[in-house]
Amino acid sequence: MQSPSTLKKHAALVDHMATAQGVDLEEQIMRGRMTVTELEDAVLRCTACTNPDDCQHWLANPANEGAAAPDYCRNAEMFSDLGGKGDG
Repeated sequence: MQSPSTLKKHAALVDHMATAQGVDLEEQIMRGRMTVTELEDAVLRCTACTNPDDCQHWLANPANEGAAAPDYCRNAEMFSDLGGKGDG
């Protein structure tokens, strides 16, 4: 089981990446396009990523705003399916 601090870190990464992709996760859940369980699964996929530091740097770079998620993003397909910028 992941520690609470790890889960919080990766939940924030998922939320920030979704925002960078133009996806409002809360709205997607309210519209029934995504379940809370699917969001939990996305966070768990993120915890298995070997590049969280690279992800943080990618998200911090303003040049990436509006770009497709990086190839290593384990949730890129989900973001794309929810109307995001593409599949990496």
